[in-house]
Amino acid sequence: MTRARLSRRATALGAAVLATAVLSTACGTSTGAGASSAATSAGSSAGSSAGGAAGSSAGAASSAAAGSGSRVTVTITDAQGCAVSPDTVPAGQVTFDLRNVDATGVTELELVAAQRILGERENLTPGFDSTFSVRVDGGAYQIYCPGAATERVPFTVTGKAAESTGDIAELLQQAAVEYAGYVDDQVSFLQVPVRQLADAVKAGDLAAARAAYARARPFYERIEPVAESFPDLDPAIDLRVGDVEAGTEWTGFHPIEQALFVKKTTKGLGPLADKLVADVKKLQTLTGQLSTATKADDGKGYAPFEIANGASGLLEEVLKSKITGEEEAYSRIDLLDFEANVEGSQQAFATLEPALNRIDPTLVPQITQRFQALTTVLDTYRDPKALGGWTPYQDLSSADKKKLTDALLAVQEPLSAIAGKITA
Repeated sequence: MTRARLSRRATALGAAVLATAVLSTACGTSTGAGASSAATSAGSSAGSSAGGAAGSSAGAASSAAAGSGSRVTVTITDAQGCAVSPDTVPAGQVTFDLRNVDATGVTELELVAAQRILGERENLTPGFDSTFSVRVDGGAYQIYCPGAATERVPFTVTGKAAESTGDIAELLQQAAVEYAGYVDDQVSFLQVPVRQLADAVKAGDLAAARAAYARARPFYERIEPVAESFPDLDPAIDLRVGDVEAGTEWTGFHPIEQALFVKKTTKGLGPLADKLVADVKKLQTLTGQLSTATKADDGKGYAPFEIANGASGLLEEVLKSKITGEEEAYSRIDLLDFEANVEGSQQAFATLEPALNRIDPTLVPQITQRFQALTTVLDTYRDPKALGGWTPYQDLSSADKKKLTDALLAVQEPLSAIAGKITA
């Protein structure tokens, strides 16, 4: 698939972007602030539905991959935290079957190596299960369950994964290169509105600062799983107030958002804006290194399974914080972020299409049709007069939220199956 083809897909979604890149699923639990009680109710419903749908569809992916690789069971309980069995597997495809029995304080699980998140599942509320697949080489890893009695469990992979060969392997490598190009583009585009935001803040221009804030958000949201794979940097850029730990400084987009849209002032925001500019620049450096490694095909860049998990993870992120109104609690431009997450997911899927057409050609038209149906629903909420170009969150009814949630879940179910097929 050419970069030009991807650009046309992006244009069809209403954005001027080029190719594509996303990492593993989004991390971090958000409580948000300022969401209405109706939003909270819708969020609980969406979250529960998302957990169930993700579990059933990911299970289908595992079944498709049955007979190859290893299976690991992770049982999450309030008393014991994350119990992993087995905790050592040979290199290659590994499928993780997750079950939260009764741990109310745990909603996600991550596979981590060298401070990078390689695979993840969220919305693991008590009673729900889920699955994800990765392809890993020998080395030391961790199973991380934030909030559990035992949060980090060592996980070992032995030996070396067999290398894929043939046309499909080449297509998957090309997908990774195209992802790398997309991330490079988005992070590059992000620099400009973030700098404009800082300049407007220092000039005391509230209207210009609000406009620059809205222009910046989609570039970050399209590559959110990539950014979140850097667990020290992403919180500095995108942490919401409900996730700030005691004694931790709140920095990034959202304290600026709160000041601009609730306090209605730019006063005192200069240092926060300067740090945001610096952190976004650091993100560009880190993603550039991943891009270089991907093009070198040295095993240290974007992996196809990460791209697949990221495509599904972006929709999980919408269900977790956009459809609930938690992401943009002060500016209420949640649908702007919603559309950006969906676009990033669709672009991730698009780069994998050539390989998926060889692996399972029945899956591609199904996912494509459901993406089209989702964007058709979403487009009905465009509002050129509103900040960011979308209906403000507070103007959505419960019926609107349900309509959007149903369309999202319809895409996520088959989309979550592709990682298992790629790693098989």
